[in-house]
Amino acid sequence: MVQVRRLKIEGMTCAACAQANERAVRKLPGVAEAAVNFATEKLTVRYDDAELSLDRIVAAVSKAGYRAVDDAAERADAHRAAEEAELRLSWRRFTLAAAFALPLLYSAMGAMVGLPLPAAFEPMAHPLNYALLELALVLPILWAGRRFYVAGARALVACAPTMDSLVALGSSSAILYSLYSLARVAAGDREAVMRLYFETAGLIVTLILLGRSLEAVAKGRSSEAIKKLMSLAPETARILKDGVESEVPVGQVLPGDILFVRPGERIPVDGVVEEGSSWVDESMLSGESAPVGKAPGDRVVGASVNGVGSFSFRATAVGADTVLARIVGLVEEAQGSKAPIARAADLVSGYFVPIVFGVALASGAAWLVAGKDFAFALEVAVAVLTIACPCALGLATPTAIMVGTGVGAQRGILVKSGAALEGARKVDTVILDKTGTITEGAFELADLVPSPELPSLGLDEAVLLSLAASAEGPSEHPLGAAFLAAAEARGAQVVGASRFEALPGRGVRAEVGDRLVLVGNAACLEEAGVALPAAARTSAEALAAEGKTVAFVAVDGKYAALLAAADKPKASSAAAVAELSAMGLEIVMISGDSGPTARAVARAVGIDRVLADVRPGDKAAEIKRLQTRGRVVAMVGDGINDSPALAQADLGIAVGSGTDVAIESAGIVLVRSDLRDVAAALKLSAAVMRNIKENLFWAFGYNVLGIPIAAGALYAFGGPLLDPVIAAAAMSLSSVTVLGNALRLRRFDPEKAVRFRPGKAGIPAGGRRRGEASVESIESRGRSDAMKKTLSIEGMSCVHCVKRVKEALEALPGVEGAEVTLQTKSAVVSGAELDDAAMKAAVSEAGYEVTAIG
Repeated sequence: MVQVRRLKIEGMTCAACAQANERAVRKLPGVAEAAVNFATEKLTVRYDDAELSLDRIVAAVSKAGYRAVDDAAERADAHRAAEEAELRLSWRRFTLAAAFALPLLYSAMGAMVGLPLPAAFEPMAHPLNYALLELALVLPILWAGRRFYVAGARALVACAPTMDSLVALGSSSAILYSLYSLARVAAGDREAVMRLYFETAGLIVTLILLGRSLEAVAKGRSSEAIKKLMSLAPETARILKDGVESEVPVGQVLPGDILFVRPGERIPVDGVVEEGSSWVDESMLSGESAPVGKAPGDRVVGASVNGVGSFSFRATAVGADTVLARIVGLVEEAQGSKAPIARAADLVSGYFVPIVFGVALASGAAWLVAGKDFAFALEVAVAVLTIACPCALGLATPTAIMVGTGVGAQRGILVKSGAALEGARKVDTVILDKTGTITEGAFELADLVPSPELPSLGLDEAVLLSLAASAEGPSEHPLGAAFLAAAEARGAQVVGASRFEALPGRGVRAEVGDRLVLVGNAACLEEAGVALPAAARTSAEALAAEGKTVAFVAVDGKYAALLAAADKPKASSAAAVAELSAMGLEIVMISGDSGPTARAVARAVGIDRVLADVRPGDKAAEIKRLQTRGRVVAMVGDGINDSPALAQADLGIAVGSGTDVAIESAGIVLVRSDLRDVAAALKLSAAVMRNIKENLFWAFGYNVLGIPIAAGALYAFGGPLLDPVIAAAAMSLSSVTVLGNALRLRRFDPEKAVRFRPGKAGIPAGGRRRGEASVESIESRGRSDAMKKTLSIEGMSCVHCVKRVKEALEALPGVEGAEVTLQTKSAVVSGAELDDAAMKAAVSEAGYEVTAIG
């Protein structure tokens, strides 16, 4: 079975370290994917547990010179404590080094600026004393920076040199040459005292320790958003048992426990209000500051803040199942992922350190050939080794993603991967589902138009509504809820239906008592052989033109009535559509409703193009049709019926309900269910991608310019030679600069963000006036007469599984398309020729099992 685990990697100091760990893990049998994020210090590995154990993965990392810790086995507070302890240790090491580096610098450079030295340590008068003083001062510095030498040597032995290897080799070269000069001084060569480089080695180590400490601070700030989210969870909960109130650690709360919340307290876990009422601040989840009223039966979310009232509630989700925990999990997953743009930096980082070694040796050798002495050549080589920095390259992408996804989470925009963040920047077409996305999704019965023949059927309006509501009872369609609510409001009796059958894209059929009831669209009744009067069609067209959704009711095979329900557009939909259009995107509404109904809603919110009469299973095909035209499509839907379309789109954006945040089929989840966040998400993507490109520009540019200067390019044309100490300072500064640039994303504001430029120009609207919608029905585009088969598939658990099954099936000859649905664990395959055995084999090869074909 395929497993996905996340491990924290300890001991990494640069991008080359991350590359070394990736190579070590990818070599193991059974590993399908391994990625190390240097900024978060996390390894994400997908492997077959039948071939590989977690212990072997940990052992491979250990063999590469690092330590792997199962991320799921450690608590978040333990992570934070370890990070804080590591940061304190880093600063202590720098402080120790600086305490000895300052007098070392004074002893080496003081005389040059007229500062006196004690007579006993005057270089020319007492050269041996002076040399021993410098050695004594540099030893504590080397002790403070000993991890560079240990880790660097280990990496060299493993044939995977890292930044530590560069630092260790550069400073060791200076130390060894200085020890040689000291021996010459002790042998009586007084001039050798001028060839001591202890201060160079000491200052290199000190400056790099400072750079690493500043880097750790910046990396900590880049994950500040996720830390704030994690800190929202309260530590204790107040449980009610047998009328007795007791306070317990929140980790001891179980589903079903009754908890009590007082005014001003944070709600400890997710649940449903049992008794009492209050107003709750859910801004931690939705970003909306206005409190939400809560009464018995309403859902409450852990970590939200109770207002002035008190209430008791029943716990429904605890621990990792709470909304907050799932949000944190999604953000951590995104921060640990890699964007495709990172591949170039990873490729360069993998070869960078060996190339730098070669450049350093070649530079030193070239100056020796040019007639310079060994000390000059050594200084050049040490400068090249210390100025080169793969760290900036390794941090350029992940730090921007960390900050960007954290900022998004605070605004209710959950980006689930670096690939989704990068892909959002390329979108040029946005498809919006109608029901629940553009509209409220809460239908209300607006019209009931009975047939003149209703009395002859032995029915009146109340009984008819009772039959329609009873038939729709088992259905999950929003229309069903509207009919049920109307029946209850009018006192109509709703009974259980038998032999219920859902007709996708058509309606429902059920037996209510001894009556056969059919509720659906015109095609549904026509397929059942029910004749629709011309007057009913005319009424339906008029109501649909008003934006109402129409359903026909037939009882015992005869037309009985027309029901029309209204679903109003959300207050923010028109503004959201206007903003997306202003960004240069083409907006398309997709709906299963008839053309007139869809056109009325589209006109109300300002959408020009509509795809109507589209069944839920055909939405993915419509997206694929646009993609074949070269469009980069974002699909915005509710993540349930729209999951195949969300998976097919280049970018799936799921509109969450505020609590259902772990929607597998989408790359981005909008917690607030506000369409304006679609524009904000796309702008965030643009801001992050721009930041990444800036970071990569500075990281590449720094090395392209810095290494030749360190090698003596300026000196060759009469300029100065770069001192290794200056090189070390510049190297540390490069990483801090990249991190500082990434931190600017914390000030991201979609209202002030730069203009989003879509990947391609939008499709011309054909000269239509804005708001005059062009409606395409699925009939007008034609349907394929291809054969269709439904496969029941076991083993799928996420959107990646859906895509693998879809790709496997569509690769088969004769298959025109495959719509794979995670919720039903099924695939509908269409094509001129469908071979059952071939389809089973393809799915099996992808790692799943076909249990039935119908």
